[in-house]
Amino acid sequence: MPGNTIERTLDIALAAVPSPRRVLDVGCGPGTLLRLLAARRPETEALVGIDAAADVVRAASTRNRDPRIRYGNAFAEHLPFADGGFDLVVSTTSFDHWHDQRQGLAECARMLGPGGTLVLSDLFSPLLGPSAWWRRRARTRRRAERLLTEVGFRPPTWHSALLEATVVARI
Repeated sequence: MPGNTIERTLDIALAAVPSPRRVLDVGCGPGTLLRLLAARRPETEALVGIDAAADVVRAASTRNRDPRIRYGNAFAEHLPFADGGFDLVVSTTSFDHWHDQRQGLAECARMLGPGGTLVLSDLFSPLLGPSAWWRRRARTRRRAERLLTEVGFRPPTWHSALLEATVVARI
């Protein structure tokens, strides 16, 4: 299933931004999405993946054979890059693990230049009710949309597959 999620996210991202120049993958895991993107878009200049887990970053770096791809250890809430340095930011099944989702989305917005696009895939459920633990988490589309617009994204579009959903939001 993870491979399908990654491929579906990549297809949606490339439909939104057919020729990305600079791509950031937040919560890149083993780097699969960036390697697939590099193979499909040889004209892409830079592909950068960050993950909070240092061992995962080491593993992704070890598998990498493309000089355009680089990986680093960082949290979504504190991205170590200059403002507006990317035209596409993607994140696949890591959003729910972000400690502060609003701050992570604000950092994604900061990474994007004018007209930049965020493609975010994760589990969003219409069935989750309010509780003390879930209240600060964007586990529903409505909560995710509110966080996205609060940090400067235009109203997003959604693509669904079972409980998983992918949101496309532009600056």
